[in-house]
Amino acid sequence: MQIHLKRYRLENDGMTQQQLAERVGVTRQTIISIERGKYKPSIELAIRLARVFGVSVEAVFELEEEEKS
Repeated sequence: MQIHLKRYRLENDGMTQQQLAERVGVTRQTIISIERGKYKPSIELAIRLARVFGVSVEAVFELEEEEKS
């Protein structure tokens, strides 16, 4: 899975991990773990993250081709 969370965060006026965490109701450590690919968020959290940036969940969390099958 490719995770584009950091890119969207930085493109959004350099939003910090802490600011994003506060907006979606998690800890900064959770955002760090998601960005590093060490933690896969729940569907609810993935939706909340995507909504912050006004994009689809698939834009933030992209399955690689072999994972789609």
